[in-house]
Amino acid sequence: MDSRYYDVEPGLELMKQSVKIAPTYFVTGNHEWWSGEFNALEKALNENGIHVLRNTYARITKGGDEIYIIGIDDPASQAIYGEAMTTEKKIIQALKRIKKFDAFKILLAHRPELFPLYSSYGFDLVLSGHAHGGQVRLPFIGGLVAPNQGLFPEYTSGEYKRGNSTMIVSRGLGNSIIPQRLFNRPEVIVLTLLRKK
Repeated sequence: MDSRYYDVEPGLELMKQSVKIAPTYFVTGNHEWWSGEFNALEKALNENGIHVLRNTYARITKGGDEIYIIGIDDPASQAIYGEAMTTEKKIIQALKRIKKFDAFKILLAHRPELFPLYSSYGFDLVLSGHAHGGQVRLPFIGGLVAPNQGLFPEYTSGEYKRGNSTMIVSRGLGNSIIPQRLFNRPEVIVLTLLRKK
């Protein structure tokens, strides 16, 4: 989604198709808030069976194991606070509701640059985006520029580890402020979670 050229249909169609495959979860990014159209989008998502996680969680049980999928709003939803403070409040709000804290916890959070904060709360897996893969990817260097990270950003694409937390950053499918990508193919990531032996 791009807040300047708001067209929800391609993304909504993708999510409608994904619901046919598996439960589908959604968290906000900055453009959903900046568009001024989030309420209508949220209604459309809910009507199409997409789970919108706004500072809350969904619980999946499989074979006696529980997995919590926690989703937090992008900090652009409350611009009056600093982004890290806003995000931390949302994490605390979502975690208060979890009953079994030692279960596997997946955090859906738009902003990868806040990974140190996420890992401090013990999330096992963080799924993120926002960086558009660094817009331009340079061989042996990686992404050139990312929102909220500036030049030569740390978190643009792939897997990152910090303590016991792993973060996967998707390059995503679209463009926004910078309308071009170079050496930076769009992607959809497929992860398979395996039980520890």
